[in-house]
Amino acid sequence: MFLLVVRGGGGVDLMGHGHTTITSSQDVSFEAQADMLLQFLDALEIDTVDLVANDSGVGIAQIFAVRHPGRLRTLTLTNGDVHDNWPPAGFAGFLDMVPAGGLPERIAAMARDHDVYRGPDGFEGAYENPAAVSGDTVDAYIQPLLANQRSVADLERFILAFDPAQTVAIESQLKGLRTPTLVVWGTGFIFFPVSWSRWLADTIPGTRRRVEYDGATLLLPEERPRALSSELRAHWATI
Repeated sequence: MFLLVVRGGGGVDLMGHGHTTITSSQDVSFEAQADMLLQFLDALEIDTVDLVANDSGVGIAQIFAVRHPGRLRTLTLTNGDVHDNWPPAGFAGFLDMVPAGGLPERIAAMARDHDVYRGPDGFEGAYENPAAVSGDTVDAYIQPLLANQRSVADLERFILAFDPAQTVAIESQLKGLRTPTLVVWGTGFIFFPVSWSRWLADTIPGTRRRVEYDGATLLLPEERPRALSSELRAHWATI
């Protein structure tokens, strides 16, 4: 998940996440996603951006940052994929379901009953308060995956391409990354513990500030937007 800020804000849809149409043979690895981001910026003739990343976007953003530091004005990383912390061990059941062919029915079940999305077979653990997730939010995530027959297959390929070797390989480059960086981490998401926010802050010399939100989980950008926005404004104002 990304927020790409260029004179305002806007999200960049990852390949294999519903809104973006790709071919069945297109590479959807983290490295390929970072290449896509560069091509996106080039196509729009955008020189530099403030890049904010969450979840899988965190790993992709790190790869992009070490490859193209001159294209970033600032970098912000929230709970997500770092070094060898992904895919998290607690995610194993979901990962086993995907190659077994269970993803289409799971997505269909979430579309039929939003409480499945909010529950233990969905994204309960990703939210601090899953019961408060609106139906519109659920639809925003799920409906694009039902848009055509290829969408779920593309998401399956994205999940099956998970390989932490891509982020482990850039550790030495991160140690030379001087892009002004903000690290914001929720303490309540057990899959990506707060120790990884410290790892990022200690590894990236450009880190200006590291923030912990007590009890926040993976999707803190959705649940604590005012707090995150305040940190972002302060971060951007220092550049």
